[in-house]
Amino acid sequence: MFRRSGKTYQEPKLVLFTDAVDSACGFAQSAVGPFYCPSDNKVYIDLQFYKDLQDRFHAPGEFAQAYVIAHEIGHHVQNLLGISDKVRSMQQGADKATANNLSVRLELQADCLAGIWANHADRSRNIVEAGDIEAALRAASSIGDDRIQRQTQGHVVPESFTHGSSEQRVRWFKQGVATGDFAQCDTFKAGSL
Repeated sequence: MFRRSGKTYQEPKLVLFTDAVDSACGFAQSAVGPFYCPSDNKVYIDLQFYKDLQDRFHAPGEFAQAYVIAHEIGHHVQNLLGISDKVRSMQQGADKATANNLSVRLELQADCLAGIWANHADRSRNIVEAGDIEAALRAASSIGDDRIQRQTQGHVVPESFTHGSSEQRVRWFKQGVATGDFAQCDTFKAGSL
């Protein structure tokens, strides 16, 4: 897809860790969960998060794990395309609600890009098996801000969302899977998330 648009894709590195890791973005403990560091172009996957995904969030399976990696690779794509820098620039000086809204849009776009990966991986390599998409949807739903807030603090505060609700995360992943089209993942122009 990069080649067709005249751009060069640079593969990120994958770093697996447990407990804690030191990255170019700083020291991170497993409570942070999986993340992408644009300073070193690495995707960091906390293996404890996969155990939590299965046990705590009830979203087991290899494809649920693949969705998490694809979401983080989505952030790498956003970085390569300059989207992440634009968002960070727009967040500077913005009020907290606006900054959070921009963060949600960035995260939902990464979910849509994960869906695009699933679409293209299946078309080119026929790797999606029965139940795989549902496993990814369960994972997306289980890590929505609303579900996590309800579990951890007993109530939901939508203004504090940084990743989007369960329903939003599922909807944008499905958008990517259904279309396989980057143009359909523009969460920044979407009136309704």
